[in-house]
Amino acid sequence: MKYYLIAGEASGDMHGANLIRGIMAADKNPEFRFRGGEKMQEAAGKNGFLSRHYKDTAVMGFTEVAMHIGKILDNLKDCKKDIASFNPDTVILIDYPGFNFKIAKYAKSKGYNVFYYISPKVWAWKEGRIKLIRKYVDKLFIIFPFEIEYFKNKGIDAIYEGNPLMDGIEGRLSSMCGKDEFLKAAGATRGKKHVAVLAGSRKMEIKYLLPRSLDVAAMNPELEFILAAAPAIDMGLYHKIITRHCGKIPENFRIVENMTYETMRYSDAAIISSGTASLEAAIIGVPQVVCYGASEISYLVAKNFVKLKYISLANLILDKGIFKELIQHDCTPEKINDELSMLLNDSAYVENMEKDYESVRKALLGKGKGASERVGKAMCSLLEKRMERKSEA
Repeated sequence: MKYYLIAGEASGDMHGANLIRGIMAADKNPEFRFRGGEKMQEAAGKNGFLSRHYKDTAVMGFTEVAMHIGKILDNLKDCKKDIASFNPDTVILIDYPGFNFKIAKYAKSKGYNVFYYISPKVWAWKEGRIKLIRKYVDKLFIIFPFEIEYFKNKGIDAIYEGNPLMDGIEGRLSSMCGKDEFLKAAGATRGKKHVAVLAGSRKMEIKYLLPRSLDVAAMNPELEFILAAAPAIDMGLYHKIITRHCGKIPENFRIVENMTYETMRYSDAAIISSGTASLEAAIIGVPQVVCYGASEISYLVAKNFVKLKYISLANLILDKGIFKELIQHDCTPEKINDELSMLLNDSAYVENMEKDYESVRKALLGKGKGASERVGKAMCSLLEKRMERKSEA
């Protein structure tokens, strides 16, 4: 069968790759075309074609979207044309709701089967999008346990097979290099304490958090800070921000590429932009402080619509503040530094965080290992049944 997948950011590329592997375990002769990244291309191999990279299309934030509306409209037009040319048996949308709901409407109008993998966070804001799910999505696949009851109460029969992050991280951790090799590759010093910095996967996030992290590094010359570069971001952006902010890379600041999990695994604490990386850090086990900031307009609009106590997935899963969230005006170098001191020096604080991390891991395991394979199998089974009914009609 033919599958057209759309992922709009790095985390979607990772989930898309795992899903492709799951589909390939159930469908022995699949054909994939997708918008995503290198991970999806690697997973699909000769059975797939990357039609457009997510780094060419990702836009985040209210003001940022307004500034790039022409680019977004061109991308939508190109994507619709690409789908029609490929003529898939199903269109699989992975998160990325602002773009993907428009594609869902188009795909449904053309008679394609529409599967949505990794639900838009309608439980956080824009709950009106539930109407769009009912109208344009044939089947919703969710990855968080707290979503089961939520969608059931909304009259949507979603499928939950566990969270694919657990399998992906476990496989990656088992194959990564040792600590000494990592420190050597990073140019870091053995015996010192290390702080991981994950400044986000989008330019806006990086421009917000990286300068603050540099200020924290300046406050702690005895520590070494290791920035894990995002895969879709040109290294020139990091150097440009650093040069503008402090002239040159500080003596205790390092940048590594393609070693995100190693950076988290071998660091003593982490400063992390909110998003998938924060949940990954909880699974891996590094003590963390989560930071979030946007343009003032974007922040004020979001503040009026977001209805959750927490912005981090791990905190949402347990419905408690496992770790500190510093948002917008609270996200200052001084407050980040205060929390970092707690993470590095308060053993009881960190011990409680680690206990909560274990509860998060148990909740995410759901039905056990192999979530992506189960989702792939469920998608193939549903698709086969739909195609059978269509041929009988």
